[in-house]
Amino acid sequence: MATTDVVTGAFSYTGSFIARRLLAAGHEVRTLTNNSSAPRDLAGKLVSAPLDFNDADSLMRFMRGADTLYNTYWIHSNYGADAFVGAVLRSKTLFAAAREAGIRRLVHISIANPTASRHPYYASKAELEETLRSAGMSYAIVRPTLVYGEGDVLINNIAWVLRHFPAFAIPGEGAYRLQPVHVDDVASIAVTAGLAEDNTTIDAAGPEIPSFVELVRMIRQAVGSRSVLLKTAPAVALAGARAVGFFAKDALLTREQFDDLRAELLVSKEPPRGTIRFSEWLPRQQTVIGLRYASARTRHQPRVAPLQRSNT
Repeated sequence: MATTDVVTGAFSYTGSFIARRLLAAGHEVRTLTNNSSAPRDLAGKLVSAPLDFNDADSLMRFMRGADTLYNTYWIHSNYGADAFVGAVLRSKTLFAAAREAGIRRLVHISIANPTASRHPYYASKAELEETLRSAGMSYAIVRPTLVYGEGDVLINNIAWVLRHFPAFAIPGEGAYRLQPVHVDDVASIAVTAGLAEDNTTIDAAGPEIPSFVELVRMIRQAVGSRSVLLKTAPAVALAGARAVGFFAKDALLTREQFDDLRAELLVSKEPPRGTIRFSEWLPRQQTVIGLRYASARTRHQPRVAPLQRSNT
């Protein structure tokens, strides 16, 4: 009998790669999602239901009989501190429903170095990890570094700026490092963790660790850009990012994101588990990457209603 698993957001980004991995391994896959449009290759292959955090009973019933829950739910870092409080509460509702449903194991996608920053995005990730550790379930916490791949946001939008603007501002010297990991490597690591038994917290990181300026240069070369790379004071670069963000109707880079980038929080202290090399993947994307701006607000799961609080 095939194992049945549940993936949150299997019609979105990381969740879709996890779902593909599970299907290829012969698993039956269900998804909790508020995205009504399935990727073409997943259409008709998954049973879906709304990811309605205000109806914990429905979440529990949908997960009943499944073995593992792969949780990719989160919100984009530009939503603000108050929004992260809500995201933590929603995730706690999901974890409780999974426990009531008899889910054997919960694989949660977090972020690398969540305790190393006081910023709300990281602090809320760290809080949720502690919640899972005390939830009374078998668990695996997977901590990706900088996730990239077909349909990603950050790498695509760097390419978009390089394609469309005559100059690209590098905050500071750009020597701070990051460690890109392909989304399919993240999915592979997550599925392997789901099949294990022991409680574990592991990083998902790729095999290369370029500096930020090296990464931008690689992207510039890949897309054939003539944009000039200018090393500027961080305040100047952030002002430029705000201006571009106004044009794109999105937040391209916030001060908090830059602080965390400069602190090299997107670099793992563990040996890399990912095998796909960013420098080899990137040239194959030169005809598609950065052609259109990608908004994380629309790529991630759509906004959900606030949790309804009872008076009891």
